[in-house]
Amino acid sequence: MNPQVSIIILNWNGWEDTLECLESLYRINYPNYNIVLIDNDSKDESIEKIKEYCNGKIEVNSKFFKYSSNNKPIEVFEILEKDARNNEFSKKEIFLKSKNDKKLLLIKNEDNYGFAGGNNVGMKFAIECLNSDYVLLLNNDTVVDENFLTEMVKVGESDEKIGVVGSKIYYYNYNGKGNVMWGLGGGGVNLKTGMTWHYEYKKEDMGKYTKDIECGYITGCSMLIKNEVLTELNGFDEDYFCYYEDTDLSVRAKKLGYKLMCACNSKLWHKVSASSGELSPFSIYILTRNNLWFVKKNYYNVIYCLIYLFTYKLARRTINFLILNKKPKLFLDYFKGIYGGLKFK
Repeated sequence: MNPQVSIIILNWNGWEDTLECLESLYRINYPNYNIVLIDNDSKDESIEKIKEYCNGKIEVNSKFFKYSSNNKPIEVFEILEKDARNNEFSKKEIFLKSKNDKKLLLIKNEDNYGFAGGNNVGMKFAIECLNSDYVLLLNNDTVVDENFLTEMVKVGESDEKIGVVGSKIYYYNYNGKGNVMWGLGGGGVNLKTGMTWHYEYKKEDMGKYTKDIECGYITGCSMLIKNEVLTELNGFDEDYFCYYEDTDLSVRAKKLGYKLMCACNSKLWHKVSASSGELSPFSIYILTRNNLWFVKKNYYNVIYCLIYLFTYKLARRTINFLILNKKPKLFLDYFKGIYGGLKFK
């Protein structure tokens, strides 16, 4: 028996990455999955291009695969945000009975709700309307191995206390290499400071990392969550908008007694920071703000976090902003983030 999995992909002005991700997904070998694509009110031509791809009018080529027309056309089931939120899907039975490699459910959000809010629309719909056993959150700027979902479900089903499963995530391109790891499932987290780190960050995989490992948190880049976990936690905390919402959900799941595991035989490749950029004013601000908010919510005392932000983290930011990237204006966004985090709730 293969549990039903709904794969949730969030698109925001990123149709080219999304198409490469979709093309890789329609090649996976897991037999019981649905793909639910959420468009977070894109202002480009994402909707049109996605439909053209599904009709076989756009060929998607990648260094990881050659384009195939065998799974086209893909039937697109469109649903408005208000209908998705109300679990109104008139073609539900048709959608669930059609072949996995021939369909796509497209939910069109009326606004950009960030990673947290946008994915919540899809997760709620997958659990309450599609009755999925698992929900898999997958970044749109990823390319997956054909076995990646099979391996994740295998780990999830191996122990009822495993609530969230991640993948081995490689850089899409790290100085021409495709075997450099961005992280194993996710990594560790310090509740006192909010500091997070990826396991085996920037290390080459020489075939050593095959044993599944327990994690401190699972990154939302590839996050398989059991139905009952999502139901208990009510999805992401939307106040985060983006960044730290996956860490927060992971920590809340652990508090309920669930394990977080990396399925090290589940592999995918990630175009790191394709949506917001590692050094954009927005990302610096909201990362800093959410760092403080995460500690306030999960550890309650922010003294250690403030010491961390004004010493170790500030020293690293100084090297990054001034010496490496020559963007001193980012200090303003950093300190705005600290102020915003202290005010937040």
